[in-house]
Amino acid sequence: MSDFTDMEIYARVISAGSMSAAGREMNLSPAVVSKRIRRLEERLGTRLLQRTTRQIAMTESGQGFYERVIAILASVEEAEAYVADGAAQARGTLKVAAPTSFGRLHIAPHLAKFFKANPDLGVNLDLEDSFVDIVGEGYDLAIRIAELSDSSLVARRLAPVHRILCASPAYLQRHGEPQSIADLMENHICLAAANQDPWRLVGPEGQVTIRTQAPIRTNSSEVVRECVLAGVGIALRSTWDIGPELRDGKLKVVLPEYRASSKVGLFAVYPSRRFLAAKVRVFIDFLATLYGPDPYWDEGLDDWLKLPERTREDA
Repeated sequence: MSDFTDMEIYARVISAGSMSAAGREMNLSPAVVSKRIRRLEERLGTRLLQRTTRQIAMTESGQGFYERVIAILASVEEAEAYVADGAAQARGTLKVAAPTSFGRLHIAPHLAKFFKANPDLGVNLDLEDSFVDIVGEGYDLAIRIAELSDSSLVARRLAPVHRILCASPAYLQRHGEPQSIADLMENHICLAAANQDPWRLVGPEGQVTIRTQAPIRTNSSEVVRECVLAGVGIALRSTWDIGPELRDGKLKVVLPEYRASSKVGLFAVYPSRRFLAAKVRVFIDFLATLYGPDPYWDEGLDDWLKLPERTREDA
């Protein structure tokens, strides 16, 4: 057997959970599987697995090796499929994580179009607002709305994200419109989910930070959305979330010269690999084309999205 086959056996042992289970899947005896794993460890000069009578566990080196091996095997599988089919046809199932509201509003409605163009692909879409461990939890990619810092992951910007202060006409009729940041902080109810507090805004005098205060505390951005629509207070919301409500007058922009930093964007984030799986590349390209630098959800909002001259430097 070749060294490549030894790597394949190693990956199968990890996915199957034991050498005997891997042997059954590959039609090999447990003794042969064990021998090939030992040969691989000897060639690499390190232990990949910790063995007990009941189970196996990867060493730190084994974990890193496994992550790279499955990437290599996926690339080889795609290369073979390319030659067999005469085209780079993406196939398989994508495991994708995305923010709850964004996934519901701007990913799910477009999946029919994606599946029509890619009939051999499926998508396992997990919606949650916390950042997942992409590598540790086995995701192919995650969609994130953030100001991303340096990491071991690769990120591709899919679209800008504009976040503006807004309130319902009913709230403004009762409380009046804030005339300044000081007025906003002293006299108004500011709504935010726990992970969106404090607000960091950019305005004519530069960056300002506001700690929100409201009669409701929640970990759900969707709860905040419903509260601002119901007239509970003022919120900092993304235009992808409230574009229709701004256009039909259910919400009104307040303090339009202030908004969140334009460094925040919509990103596709995926493990740093030399070879990007075709299924991942196809999905990211689909989203990048669907959204782009002027996303559809910002249509008709030009008047609100024009940044004051002093804040353009932050863009």
